Amino acid sequence: MANKEKSLGQIKVEREIFEKDGKQFFSYFIKGKIRGKDVKVLVTPPDKGGFAVLDIVFGNDMQADLITNPYEIKDEKTGNVIKGNTYAVRSADENGEIYECAIKPFRSSDKSLLNMLMR
Repeated sequence: MANKEKSLGQIKVEREIFEKDGKQFFSYFIKGKIRGKDVKVLVTPPDKGGFAVLDIVFGNDMQADLITNPYEIKDEKTGNVIKGNTYAVRSADENGEIYECAIKPFRSSDKSLLNMLMR
C-alpha cells in the first residue's frame, strides 16, 4: 500500500459562518474552477465531534491547507487495485506547532468535484 502525503499549498480549505435556529456555525469548503465554471466543494469531518477539531485547526483563521494522502488497496481475491485519496486540513501556529483534522467530501457530488479539481 502506497502512502505519500502531499501538501497542496495552492488549494485551501475555507470556512464561513452561517446561522441556523439562531445559532452560528461554520461551513467548510474548497473553491475552484472546473472548465471555466466556479465551483464550491463542501467538506466535513468524518464524524460529528470533528467540528470541534476543525475549530482548533483553523484557530482564528478562515482558511487552512488541504493535504491529500494517496492510497492503493489490492483486492487479494480479484487482483483489482483500488486507488484514491484521503484528505485532511492542516495549519501551523506561530511556534510551528502543526494541527490537523481529517475531512471528506460532504456529498457524492462534492466527491466528484474534488476529484476533478485534483487532476
